[in-house]
Amino acid sequence: MIRRSRFLRSVLALAAGSLLSTSLLASDAWPNKPIRLVVPYPPGGSSDIIARSIGQLISQELKQTVIIENKPGANGNLGAEFVARSQPDGYTWLLCDLGALAISPSVYTKLSFDPSKDLRGAGMLAYSPHMLVVHPSVQANNLKELVELSKKQDLNFAVTATGSAPHLAGVELARLTGAKWVYVPYKGGVQSVQDTVAGQTQVLMNGMLATYPHVQSGKLKLLGISKSTRMPVIADVPTLAEQGAQGFDSGTWQGVVLPAKTPEAVVQRVHQSLLRAIRSLEVRARLTAQGAEVVTMTPAETDKFFNAERARWRTVVQTGNLQLD
Repeated sequence: MIRRSRFLRSVLALAAGSLLSTSLLASDAWPNKPIRLVVPYPPGGSSDIIARSIGQLISQELKQTVIIENKPGANGNLGAEFVARSQPDGYTWLLCDLGALAISPSVYTKLSFDPSKDLRGAGMLAYSPHMLVVHPSVQANNLKELVELSKKQDLNFAVTATGSAPHLAGVELARLTGAKWVYVPYKGGVQSVQDTVAGQTQVLMNGMLATYPHVQSGKLKLLGISKSTRMPVIADVPTLAEQGAQGFDSGTWQGVVLPAKTPEAVVQRVHQSLLRAIRSLEVRARLTAQGAEVVTMTPAETDKFFNAERARWRTVVQTGNLQLD
């Protein structure tokens, strides 16, 4: 029995070593074909801007073509599910607002995948605070005036997508200040911005990266940002917390996640390629000028952030009764 036990242990050890060697060989050979970088929103939004900023640099780093695919729908959930169901071989990545993705399990009662179980973090890339903006015709120049105006006349609040991070930020801001507005849902941030520029909606909360150019051009009026501290690039603009929304802090957090069972060695190589791209002087300067901060996290830190955001926004979803089928 003793000899047999030793024999079995030897066989298992050899098998484990073989599997480890195979895994290492596979990761060493990776990548040997094009990589799909999925953005689960329409072109032109914050995630799409960042994906196209780093795509070529990642391609140069990994010596493989990086194909950026926009797969919008269901507040990013269609694209996220596509990646979650993909082969865990490191060739299909999801670049999205991880804060918004963390909200989905609380908002959608029939979500067909579990982001925290079916996806794993590869790294955080950037943070862009939400901007509270209005059409220039709106007679309000700060948060207090907007809240007072909302109680006197109907104001349409453009929702980038029902249950999205900007939507919940608007709900939370209204709860904290007593503001009243009519939520008008869209299928993506680009259309909601365009309609607010056109005056079809009057109020918008959206990521600074995709919204700031319209503020600079004078097509939208900026009332405040949803950050705990002021942004250096617009240091004269007060935060919403400074204007009475005590403790209010929200924004878009762009990061990359992979199918859950992607080998650790591949995850780490993906992470390193992301770091080199997002920290390049060219990309950092471009994003900073547009109001986004380069914020990086390890894969483990990204997962920890995701779970914290999921817990944070669950309460807001329940309070606002925002669950969807």
